[in-house]
Amino acid sequence: MTDHIPMMLPVQQQFDESYIVDVRHPITQGFAQYADGVIKEGMRVAITAGSRGITHIAHIVAAVVEEVRCRGGEPFVIAAMGSHGGATADGQRTVLEGYGITEATLGCPISASMDTVCVGETTDHVSVFVDRAAHESDAIILLNRVKPHSILTGNLGSGLMKMAGIGLGKRDGADAIHTKGLAEHLIPAARLVLARAPVQLGVAIVENALHQPWKIVVVPTPAIEATDQTLLAEARAILPNIPFDPIDVLVVDQMGKNFSGTGMDPNVIGMHRRIGGTPQRSIRRIVALDLSPESHGNANGVGMADIITETLREKIDWHATYTNALTADFLSGVKIPYTCPSVWEAIALACKPFTPATIRAVRISNTAHLQQFWVSPTLWQEIDHLPLLTHDTTHKAIPFDIEHLP
Repeated sequence: MTDHIPMMLPVQQQFDESYIVDVRHPITQGFAQYADGVIKEGMRVAITAGSRGITHIAHIVAAVVEEVRCRGGEPFVIAAMGSHGGATADGQRTVLEGYGITEATLGCPISASMDTVCVGETTDHVSVFVDRAAHESDAIILLNRVKPHSILTGNLGSGLMKMAGIGLGKRDGADAIHTKGLAEHLIPAARLVLARAPVQLGVAIVENALHQPWKIVVVPTPAIEATDQTLLAEARAILPNIPFDPIDVLVVDQMGKNFSGTGMDPNVIGMHRRIGGTPQRSIRRIVALDLSPESHGNANGVGMADIITETLREKIDWHATYTNALTADFLSGVKIPYTCPSVWEAIALACKPFTPATIRAVRISNTAHLQQFWVSPTLWQEIDHLPLLTHDTTHKAIPFDIEHLP
């Protein structure tokens, strides 16, 4: 099968590289504008922290903790991540520890209990839940990144509203909404949380295409929904992508929860692989080589690949993966793809139907980091017609089936 494997050439994708150097600055400014008189002496204040790999998240949470503390509040952090971390308190605490969010680093308590309170039902009879410790606090600060979601389209995405409706509700909330339909019921559920739980502020983060903090906004509760929509449009405009279509073979070196809720971002590989329907882009075969350590064995979304390696399969924690898949109503995401013993065999199998002279092949580190990737000679010849791409002259050509990217 080696005759079907092409050499790969490096390309660079140009993005806006501006970012916030000191994440404390916009938080300090935002709290000065909206928190005075809202966060008061002696108030117990819950701050949400999720399971996504947000850059500098520990520093961002620490800055919010400090702003609460300097106003006399008593901050504590809530593990707010739906069913992630295997839907257990220890699992969710471990996820936060992996991002540097610990009681030792923050100097405040962390609550990871799965206990919730039902705050009511939507008009469509969907039960809505809130973490019990957060509900019993004097104030909740929703903190989350705003970005396009792996299922949601249009004005719906990941952000403060999703943190309210899903993350804060732990497994109970995630189960209730996903079972009925996320797209239809997320916003009504989130609105109910904003109305019936002591949510006082939101801290929204937008990252640039290089996953550095590009915008951090503090908002009062009445502005949370509108701010989510505004920031989502901005995040979608700078979303990194692979500017080739069609693609015969796409090799993803690592999938993982720190890159996308589905391991590989459907906004990059094609939303139809997640929700069905007419393909938005043509990628004939997808190969996933490994699972990131930050996923803690959760390989939900692995079923979107066509081929995986034995290395990836052996790292899967099936309890965590199945729990997440059931909660997200994404059973096809945990179907086991064709599994090969090695990287070489996986890539060779994917390339078998194609000829090296014409194959349209791409290899990326993951779906979140697309500033540098590798393409086959056919795609290399198209770069001059794509304004964001340039030939990378700092690296040499590599075999497609190399064990690890340089």
